[in-house]
Amino acid sequence: MTEVLFYHLTLRPLEDVLPGLLEKCLEREWRVVVQTGSDERVGALDSLLWTYRDDSFLPHGAAGDGNGAEHPVFLTSGPDNPNAANVRFLVDRASPPDLAPYMRAVFVFDGHDPDALNDARAHWKSAKDAGHDITYWQQTERGGWEQKA
Repeated sequence: MTEVLFYHLTLRPLEDVLPGLLEKCLEREWRVVVQTGSDERVGALDSLLWTYRDDSFLPHGAAGDGNGAEHPVFLTSGPDNPNAANVRFLVDRASPPDLAPYMRAVFVFDGHDPDALNDARAHWKSAKDAGHDITYWQQTERGGWEQKA
């Protein structure tokens, strides 16, 4: 059974949140694939992960970077998993592949976008119907996360 987490962005954008979530995955020595809604977004996140902090970067790769298997974090706009990730992030309304092969799937969605909210609700229902273990997290005023369900 896959643990499926829903992260509801209400105060800070994805660009502020995703690097920290990915860092936590790497601290646990998990391999991650991040699926976006478009190739353009892959490019934007690729640049972000190299420059989001002055004193650090997240090791990662994307299509066109060479051997995907070498990268602890891989960015894609499709269902591929070239680095044999056990954690899959879905951002920007990306359509998930089968989540069963993953230890954890993380939907990160913009709470100010009605379409993203509707998609998240549909993915919640689908994950629940598939028997996955589901939790819902919402941003707090202090910038952390509070489990709501």
